[in-house]
Amino acid sequence: MKPKNIVFLGKSIDNYIAGKNGELDWLDMIPNPDQLDMGYNALMDEIDAIVMGSTSFKTVLSFDIDWPYLKPVFVLSHSIKEIPENLKNKVMLLSGTETAILETIHSKGYNTLYIDGGNVVQNFLKQDLIDELRLTTIPIVLGDGIPLFDVLPKSLKFEHVKTEVFYNQIVQSCYKRKR
Repeated sequence: MKPKNIVFLGKSIDNYIAGKNGELDWLDMIPNPDQLDMGYNALMDEIDAIVMGSTSFKTVLSFDIDWPYLKPVFVLSHSIKEIPENLKNKVMLLSGTETAILETIHSKGYNTLYIDGGNVVQNFLKQDLIDELRLTTIPIVLGDGIPLFDVLPKSLKFEHVKTEVFYNQIVQSCYKRKR
C-alpha cells in the first residue's frame, strides 16, 4: 500500500487555524444542530494513525473530555519528555526529520496518516510530504493567529477534488497533490 499523508483542518477565511493565543472557539461559531461530522468520521475510517505536534497534543489534553482517538497517535516533540500514564498504549513520542519520522511510522505498519497541527503541517509541506489537503473554511477573518501556511521552498500544485458546503456557510474543499 502506498503511503498517504492527509491534512484535515478548519481554517478562517484568512488562513489561520487558531487565534493569536491559540483560540479555537471560532471553529464552533456556526451552529451544527444536526451534529454533522463534515467528513471527520470518514477520515478516521480511512487512516491508520494520527501525527500531531506538541501544541495540538497539549490542546487536546486540555479539553475536558476522554481521549478522543481510537487510532494510534504519534506526537512530534522535542519538549515533551513523557506521555501521561493513561495514554501510554495510545500515544508515542517521536522526534527527528519528517522523512525519518515517516519511516519509523511506516515500519510499524501505518501508511495512511492524518497530519495535524500548524508547525507539523507546515514542515511536512516544506518537505513535499502532503498528499491531500481537506480544508474547512469557517466564515470569519481572524486578522491574526497561527497561520495554516508558511513560506515554502517551492510551489506545490494540487488538484481540486471536491467542495461541499455545510449549513450554507461552512465550505470544505479537498485537494490532491499533483506529482
